[in-house]
Amino acid sequence: MKTLFDCQQLDAQDRLRPLREQFSLPEGVIYLDGNSLGVLPKTAAARAEPGEVVATDSTSINLFKVLSAALTLAAQDAPSRKRIVSERSNFPTDLYIAEGLCKERGYELQLVEPDEIAASLTDEVAVLMLTHVNYRTGAMHDMAALTALAHEAGILAVWDLAHSAGAVPVALKAAQADFAVGCGYKYLNGGPGAPAFVWVNPKHADRFWQPLAGWWGHAAPFEFTPDYRPAPGITRYLCGTQPILSLAALECGLDVFVAAEVLGGMAALRTKSLALTDLFIELVEQRCGGHGLGLATPAEHAQRGSQVCLTREHGQDGSSSGAFAIVQALIARGVIGDFRAGDGQQRKDILRFGFTPLYIGFEEVWIAVEHLKQVLESGEWKLPEFNQKHAVT
Repeated sequence: MKTLFDCQQLDAQDRLRPLREQFSLPEGVIYLDGNSLGVLPKTAAARAEPGEVVATDSTSINLFKVLSAALTLAAQDAPSRKRIVSERSNFPTDLYIAEGLCKERGYELQLVEPDEIAASLTDEVAVLMLTHVNYRTGAMHDMAALTALAHEAGILAVWDLAHSAGAVPVALKAAQADFAVGCGYKYLNGGPGAPAFVWVNPKHADRFWQPLAGWWGHAAPFEFTPDYRPAPGITRYLCGTQPILSLAALECGLDVFVAAEVLGGMAALRTKSLALTDLFIELVEQRCGGHGLGLATPAEHAQRGSQVCLTREHGQDGSSSGAFAIVQALIARGVIGDFRAGDGQQRKDILRFGFTPLYIGFEEVWIAVEHLKQVLESGEWKLPEFNQKHAVT
C-alpha cells in the first residue's frame, strides 16, 4: 500500500514539478477540477491591458461551423446520406448543436453506445461526431482507428478535444481527422471564457464557406466591401473581431507547454497523468472500500484520459446516491472536484476528478483520498449544508 511518504518521494523525483510554480494555486487547496476549468497562470494578470474589447467564439459555436461544413461536404459527395452518428453520453452541447442542424437540414441524429459505434457506420451516415475523451467517464476513444473506420465507409469524422487537448497527446493529421474543435479553458488553462479553437484538415479548408461569414473571416476585412470573399485556408473559420484579452490570457496557459517541452513535452505529461490517475484509483480502492464507490473510468491506459470518475448508486428506494453531497463536503475541505448526475440510462451518479500533470503532485493525490476517506467514514456528507443543490455542480 502506498504511504504518504511514498507519494512525497514520487514528488521529489518528478521532473515536471517545477512547472507547478507557474500557476496561482491557493495554499491548502487541492485542485482536481482542471478537466472543467484550468488554473490561472501567474503571468496571465500581467497580460490584461485596460481598454480592450473582448469577443470570443465558444466550442459550441465552432462545432456549429465545422459540423455545418462537414454536412455541406457530405451533401456534395454523397447526397443520399442523411445521418449523423454520435455517442449517447457525448457532451450535451455537442448533441444540441447536432440536433439543431439535423432539424434545419433534414438529417437524423443517431445516438449509440461506445461499443456500437463501429456497427453504426453504414452507408446512410454522413458524419461521425465524437468527443475524444468522454466528459462523464474519462474514457478515451481510439481516434485513429475510428476515423479510419469512418473513412472506409465514406464518412467524415468530427472530433471534440475539450477533455483531451493539453492532457493527452493528440495527433489529428496522423489520424487523418477531418475536423476538430476544443476549448481553451480546461487543460490549456486559458481561464473562464477563453477562446475555443478549430482545426480543419488542409484538404477540406478551401472547399466551402463556413456558415458564420463574419468580417474577420473575409479575405480582406479592411477593404470593407459589401460582398463576402472568404479568406484562404483556416482563416475563413474566424468570424467577428478577435478576442484579444482572452487570447492574451490563453497564451499564458500555452506558454507553460513551451516550458514543458524541455522536460519531455506531452509524452512526459502523459506519463505523469497516468501515474497520478493510477495512484488515485489504487488509493481509493485500498482506503475507501465499503462505501459504495465504483469506477467509471477505464483501467486500461490506452482508453483513459486525464480524469478519474467514481460512481455511487442510488438506493433501491430511489434515495439519493449522496455523490453530490460528498463532492460538496470535499470542496469545503479544499479538495476541488465536481459532480455529474446519472444520465437517465443508469442510476449511478458520478464524482469527477481531473488530474492536470502540470500542477498536481502525488502527495496531493494521497491527501485528497484521505479527505475522501474521512468524509465517507464520518458521514460528514449527510450534513444539510452539503445537500443543497446549486446551479453549478
